[in-house]
Amino acid sequence: MTQQPHPDLLGITVTCAVVTVSDTRSPETDNSGQLIQQLLLNANHPVGAYTIIKDEPTQIKGQIEQLGRSSNLDAVIFNGGTGIAPKDTTYDAIENLLEKTLPGFGELFRYLSYQEIGSRAIASRAVAGVYQNKLIFSVPGSSNAVRLAMERLILPELSHLVGQMRK
Repeated sequence: MTQQPHPDLLGITVTCAVVTVSDTRSPETDNSGQLIQQLLLNANHPVGAYTIIKDEPTQIKGQIEQLGRSSNLDAVIFNGGTGIAPKDTTYDAIENLLEKTLPGFGELFRYLSYQEIGSRAIASRAVAGVYQNKLIFSVPGSSNAVRLAMERLILPELSHLVGQMRK
């Protein structure tokens, strides 16, 4: 169980978009995208948008810019394309757009991943930050990585972080 430094008294509901970055997944085979949506709904956070896009920098950039203009969204969770293979471009497309970064997210994600998978965790380029007053998370596309990020980092802090942005 993750300890929280103080309880979130606001009970903020956070409307999220879920974006899967993949050249091969469809809505029927997107287990990680479906898992993110289910975990959000279980935590009473509505899913305001869901899409699958190709691992192409222009598509990723266009998607984050489009979602950034959406007034009904508070956060966007990307999954996929965070490795170092030539086709993995999610980190590069998102990182340059972030107005503020949350370095601790990637650091903690890699630390927690290291505890599960060992030194291979160094290949993850998970990142989080703020774009157009939206909280942005980008995590690897494996279901294990998604579950780890959602349960240990994103869901415990989602309401608090959005509350901070609204101040």
